[in-house]
Amino acid sequence: MTVVVLVCAVLLAAAAVLALIRAEKGPTMLDRTIALDVVTSVIVGAIALEAAWSRRIDTVPILVALALVGFIGSVTIARFAAVEPEGEGRILTREEVAALEAERLAADDADRRATDDEHHGGPASGEVAG
Repeated sequence: MTVVVLVCAVLLAAAAVLALIRAEKGPTMLDRTIALDVVTSVIVGAIALEAAWSRRIDTVPILVALALVGFIGSVTIARFAAVEPEGEGRILTREEVAALEAERLAADDADRRATDDEHHGGPASGEVAG
């Protein structure tokens, strides 16, 4: 058991060091976000390893809280890093909805006026209706 815990601790330490290097060097904000997410996962893994080594279950709430903090932090940063078009994702006011609906109805009406009733919806030209 000691060898397994030692190997896991060395791997977790290596992952933490590499993630911190990526967080420091990372050319973009998303690289740094992923690196800090990995650091959070390493911390969760280290606490879980310590809990398994000492056979304690009272650290499970700490593991859950850290995992939730890591998840919420990653989702929050990803949400703000996403590029959205102007006006996308917001609730329209009643006036804006009415203006969009009026614009759509005007476009439909213009399309209807632009079509020729003689050639649309009726029989083909020269066809005898029976």
